[in-house]
Amino acid sequence: MTSITVNLPETAYEIVISPGCLSQLGSQMKKLNVGKKVLVVSNPEIFAVYGDTCLQSLKAAGFEVYHHLIPAGETYKTLQSLEQVYDTALKHHLERSSTLVALGGGVIGDMTGFAAATWLRGVNFVQVPTTLLAMVDASVGGKTGVNHPQGKNLIGAFYQPKLVLIDPNVLKTLPEREFRAGMAEVIKYGVIWDADLFGKLEQAEQIDSFAHIAPELLETILIRSTQAKADVVSQDEKEAGLRAILNYGHTIGHAVESLTHYEQFVHGEAVAIGMVAAGKIATQMGLWTEEEADRQDRLIKKTGLPTTIPAKLDVDAILETLQSDKKVKSGKVRFILPTQIGKVEISDRVTTEIINEVILALR
Repeated sequence: MTSITVNLPETAYEIVISPGCLSQLGSQMKKLNVGKKVLVVSNPEIFAVYGDTCLQSLKAAGFEVYHHLIPAGETYKTLQSLEQVYDTALKHHLERSSTLVALGGGVIGDMTGFAAATWLRGVNFVQVPTTLLAMVDASVGGKTGVNHPQGKNLIGAFYQPKLVLIDPNVLKTLPEREFRAGMAEVIKYGVIWDADLFGKLEQAEQIDSFAHIAPELLETILIRSTQAKADVVSQDEKEAGLRAILNYGHTIGHAVESLTHYEQFVHGEAVAIGMVAAGKIATQMGLWTEEEADRQDRLIKKTGLPTTIPAKLDVDAILETLQSDKKVKSGKVRFILPTQIGKVEISDRVTTEIINEVILALR
């Protein structure tokens, strides 16, 4: 069992990584000294496979357990879905000492966290991620929220979990497409923070599915990615500065997701496209070399992720969507741009002309 501590000014919590630990959810939560009532939020597909294990573990530890299911997909990450979670919380009389458990991927984690942040002005929250993307990224750091029709995650709050419980065994049932999407975030950590992790991914023969990754490499991926996220978040909980680097690839990535109505790409695929775009922008500005950009792009392609923007997307529409991005400051779009493998900078000096040129080159 590996335990990583996320140290924050007002609180600290553990990321527990251990094969088979899903059945220990109840005993792990008992250590938190929380109230008896627990509401598990999941989607029907995940709950059908792992719901019983979670519920039985919680009941065996003495918790009074209920559950609420939200249909799978980004299109359900809405205020309407959130209201239904509140209705279930009200129906079962959840109190401030109660706990909401997110059993699922990033969508479930974001929504459950926001529900926990806002129900009774804040109840306990536990993350049990079931996708690679959620394990290495979305479950750590306390970003919670839902989408607005005009943009991704525009409604939300910073709200930290009490515990993140990661069981690598659940990845066995993860569809290959979702596994590859999670690898986009892993590659992101290699580019922004951990050159050694990037090198290990380059050396691996195949990284495009769970079946092709050795257990030792998977363990390395989970530990180093979550440690990177913990390091960054511990230094900057609410994105006042450093934490913005975690948005590498997300600026144009979010625009692609939004303009394709969350139907053509899953999140990690859009991030992969965004990383290729950010790499080209950095090259145009002389921040890093063509060779390093090629290394990144080869790794993304090796993972089986997309690297081009759909031709049907209008350049002006992308530029307009960028202006509604959360990272806009004083009217300027801020990009995270690599300067070498393992290091990036935050820049608001990217001109519309460069963005135009890069988007056209990637279509």
